[in-house]
Amino acid sequence: MFSSPNYVSGVHTMFSFFSFFFFFFFVFFFKQKTAYEISACLVGSEMCIKRQGLVVAVDCGHGASCQTTPAALQRLGATVHAINTDYCGTDINVECGSTHLEPLRELVLRTHADIGLAHDGDADRVLFVDSEGNEIDGDYILAICGSDLAARGKLANSEIVSTVMCNLGFSIAMKEQGFEMVQTAVGDRYVLERMLADGAVIGGEQSGHIIFLEHNTTGDGLVTALQLLAVLKRTGRTLTDLAGIMKKYPQVLVNVHSDNKAGLDDCQPIWDAVAAAEKELDGRGRILVRPSGTEPLVRVMAEAETHELTQRVVDDIVEVVKRELP
Repeated sequence: MFSSPNYVSGVHTMFSFFSFFFFFFFVFFFKQKTAYEISACLVGSEMCIKRQGLVVAVDCGHGASCQTTPAALQRLGATVHAINTDYCGTDINVECGSTHLEPLRELVLRTHADIGLAHDGDADRVLFVDSEGNEIDGDYILAICGSDLAARGKLANSEIVSTVMCNLGFSIAMKEQGFEMVQTAVGDRYVLERMLADGAVIGGEQSGHIIFLEHNTTGDGLVTALQLLAVLKRTGRTLTDLAGIMKKYPQVLVNVHSDNKAGLDDCQPIWDAVAAAEKELDGRGRILVRPSGTEPLVRVMAEAETHELTQRVVDDIVEVVKRELP
């Protein structure tokens, strides 16, 4: 009886109907209610931005933020110009979102927006563009929001947690302000582990994966966006002005394909090249050489006062890596 074609067809039709119904009910409910609750519980009345007449450009990257971020910002009173808000699952992050900021930059300049923000596909990260089209990455976000927390007496232990991939300019700026800069291995799990161990309240990565421990134990692009907008509201300053908190050093990162990356630690010629480069930098930069944790790559990164110097020391090391670890 239960395996008859008519019965199976009927069950399939009923299941499809209810799936279709609940999907659109969820989208409607999530857009109309959850986005409001997220914005309200995170920032409250202090974050009403309507009186500022704030214009915000948003690139949702065809991903998870398509409903939540535009709705939350509109609920808070901002004028929102959003792109890539449709979602079918096949074009997430394709030439858009936080990994491709060109569409957002164009939208900001075309709409004369005060600020632009772009999510990645699952919306756990966010990067920004100021009104002049300049990229504001995770280092800037940590610097701006960390300094704001300190000004309000809420930066626990005066500590900001980042990773070894953060920009040297960020580290220098935070140390000059008297903050404790802690660097972990790359990965939000390591950032969170250190935050919990030290009792820190803010940490993250240059990629825009920021953890505000008061609100969440993982990165959330909407939370990060609202926290940065709250700083703009409290200070009355533009993002361009706030970004002046640090000077970003030129950074060059080259990924070298290597099927023998496991031999990096014991490859003395590479470390001799690193030592020679560090001598040339003479304390005015830094070098990081490490194997990728997920790909057959050796990553060679350097930062220095000028792009020409940075590129030269990276090229010298890359040449040795290619020769020694093909």
